[in-house]
Amino acid sequence: MVKDQKRWRLHRDLKKGKFCFLIGVDNWSIELQKSEFYSLYLLLLRINEQLLGIKNELMDEEYITLELEQLPWHIELEGKKNEWSLRFVFESQDQTRSFEMYWPIPIAQNLLYEIKKMWESMD
Repeated sequence: MVKDQKRWRLHRDLKKGKFCFLIGVDNWSIELQKSEFYSLYLLLLRINEQLLGIKNELMDEEYITLELEQLPWHIELEGKKNEWSLRFVFESQDQTRSFEMYWPIPIAQNLLYEIKKMWESMD
């Protein structure tokens, strides 16, 4: 499955082997293992639940920051209730690699939705 937009890419190829998920934004991309992608999916669900939990209490112009950490990920959501960005830090538990990703507004909302849709379609 490939989702290609002007500024982001999301690709799944389970036949590829170890690194079967690709996420790309603007001029960078990273390949993830299935377990890494799944842990990212779960953390995205949690941070989205946190946002939905406070969204009705926020004014449109109010600036927020939400952070979650669950190894190997650290995620930070910044912005307003209807437009926000996401920053990720990944530190491999087997000490093979680490990286950071940044998804700007409105890419963050689109990718969160597409990652959720992609993972849930694999059943």
